[in-house]
This record gives sequence, structure tokens and C-alpha cells, in this order.
Amino acid sequence: MRQVSRRGALALGASGAALTVIGWSKRAEAAAKEAGEQIAKFTGGKTAEKGKISIELPEIAENGNTVPLSVSVDAPMAADNYVSEILVVADGNPNPGVVTFHLSPLSGKAEASTRIRLATTQNIIVVAKTSKGEFFTNQKLVKVTIGGCGG
Repeated sequence: MRQVSRRGALALGASGAALTVIGWSKRAEAAAKEAGEQIAKFTGGKTAEKGKISIELPEIAENGNTVPLSVSVDAPMAADNYVSEILVVADGNPNPGVVTFHLSPLSGKAEASTRIRLATTQNIIVVAKTSKGEFFTNQKLVKVTIGGCGG
């Protein structure tokens, strides 16, 4: 077994941290691409109209392990015209698909709340699908900090 000096161990640690940062940025780019692919699959390639969706998220999340999320869609919930699904995607998570809510006219309102886990500062993208095949979207940036430093 080869002995490693303290200086050698520090050098290995620094190079490993650099590789981790490089690897993380590549994973984030891949996650953003996957997020776009998930949205395209959800919409069937149709373009979603901006608006009608309200997203409640903290601007700064001191702990990315549990971030409160509330989503509402300004749309009727009648038997012939209602929001049938709401997709939530986090474009910086290793697995960007967060949740899909399935609704019916019996839901009364097109609203949902949960807590989500975020790996890093990123955009949360919400896409709503109506029973008539329309799509609406909105997004919000959430800054995830460690220790609540706000940076």
C-alpha cells in the first residue's frame, strides 16, 4: 500500500473537487435537455401558451431538500373544459421530472401543493394541459443556498 503525504492528499482532493464541479455542470446541462424533452413529450410537440399558471415558491430556498410548492391554473373546471394534468419539471435536478398532478372536473379547482427537492439553483417549469388539448406554461427561478447565506 502506497503512503500519501498530506500535500499529496490535498492535491488529490482539489483535483477531485474540480472534476466534481465539471461533472455537475455537464449533468445540469443534460438535465435541462431532459426537462425540455419531458415537456415536449407531455405537450405532444405543441407550443404551450405563457400565462394562466401561478407558481408559489420561495425566491431563496435555504434547504433544497424540502421546498414548498403550490400551483394553480386560472381555468374553468367544468365537465366539458377543465385542467386534466399539471406537469412540474426542475431543469437543474439530475432527474428533472418532479410530479404530474391528474385532475378531473370533480377537483373543483385546478390547484395542487406539495414539497419538492431541488439539487441546486434552477428554474421550476409548470405546464398545464386542458381537456380541450390546450397547454399553458409558466416558470420560476429558485435560488438554493446551503446554510441560508443567500448566495
